[in-house]
Amino acid sequence: MSEEKMRYSDEELDEFRQIILAKIEKAEADLAVLKENFANDRNNGTDDTSPTFKAFEEGSDTMSKEANSQLAARQEKFIRDLHNAINRIENKTYGICRVTGKLISKDRLRLVPHATLSIEAKNRQ
Repeated sequence: MSEEKMRYSDEELDEFRQIILAKIEKAEADLAVLKENFANDRNNGTDDTSPTFKAFEEGSDTMSKEANSQLAARQEKFIRDLHNAINRIENKTYGICRVTGKLISKDRLRLVPHATLSIEAKNRQ
């Protein structure tokens, strides 16, 4: 008689908590760098270059700032997802697929600790 496991043990949840906390720390450091780069107005001493080059450079700076802003927004979402995973650990629902109700594999959770879908459910999408 094989009984399917309904949730991860407290010891397993603690292992995932450590993985997630380390990822949060790194992600927050990365976000700080992105925000610092976004805040810095870099002037590379090109004030008296040709108007054509200056316009190109300003367009490039704008694109760079937009890309940096998008990266920062993605990083903020990643951090939010990691914090949500910590909440699921606290209420002991971590690692349970929100579609199938089955446990997400440990290997998947180690790679994507904020996952809420099993590979089976992800492939159905």
